[in-house]
Amino acid sequence: MNEWVYDKINNGVYKTGFASTQEAYLSNVVPLFESLDRVEKHLNDRGTKYLFGDHITEADIRLFTTLIRFDVAYYTIFKCNYKMIRSDYPRLHTWLRSLYWEENNETKGVFKKTTHFETYKEGYTRALRTPIIPYGPAVDIMPL
Repeated sequence: MNEWVYDKINNGVYKTGFASTQEAYLSNVVPLFESLDRVEKHLNDRGTKYLFGDHITEADIRLFTTLIRFDVAYYTIFKCNYKMIRSDYPRLHTWLRSLYWEENNETKGVFKKTTHFETYKEGYTRALRTPIIPYGPAVDIMPL
């Protein structure tokens, strides 16, 4: 799962965002969303709190780092705008918000403490050499 998530999702947003031709863009954006669909189904089928059960795994951490940036940066700046996590992937959205807002013994609030939405927006905007930083979304991450 880690290798697949890295190639298709973590790196998939970069391959999409930095594509220099329409062909390169399409050859990466389509597999990215097919992969997000696959993870949505995985979470739905398993019905577990985390990707592989009741305890957090490296796969959860790996996926979180991309999905927490998705709606605020990748969707707009990297043109990964086919679907949004918050409106098109209900299980992924719940999973993402749970990790972000949790302050239990397992996560100790580390996800929220290490997430910096404005930094993501500014950094990715500069990476693409555009002077416009996206205004939205109105709510960076929705409450549980």
